[in-house]
Amino acid sequence: MKVVVDMNKCQDHGQCVFAAPDVFSFDEAGRLAYVSDPDDALRDDVEEAADVCPLQAIRIED
Repeated sequence: MKVVVDMNKCQDHGQCVFAAPDVFSFDEAGRLAYVSDPDDALRDDVEEAADVCPLQAIRIED
């Protein structure tokens, strides 16, 4: 699984951080940081994060 975030769309709402904290976080500057190739065991959390993103900026590729 590969996680792709369109950083041009992302406005750092943080819903993904709540849904999948092992994958998404905020860096020191308050911008979104994420693991682009998380363990497949986290797929449900990543799918939830993609679903709750208000701007639909998260995509999952297999």
